[in-house]
Amino acid sequence: MVTEGIYQTMPSLFRFLLVLITIAGVVFGGLYVLATKYEPEQQLISKPVPSVKIRR
Repeated sequence: MVTEGIYQTMPSLFRFLLVLITIAGVVFGGLYVLATKYEPEQQLISKPVPSVKIRR
């Protein structure tokens, strides 16, 4: 029996690890790009704190 193709001769554990490493690389790369390229705009936010009175 002759099998052709890389996935037929590759053991299933190595194939599984290769798929996991590829998915992790894509996710890590996407998070890195989102963290470095898209920085949020800084805005001033003021909210009153309940049950705190300001003395005048």
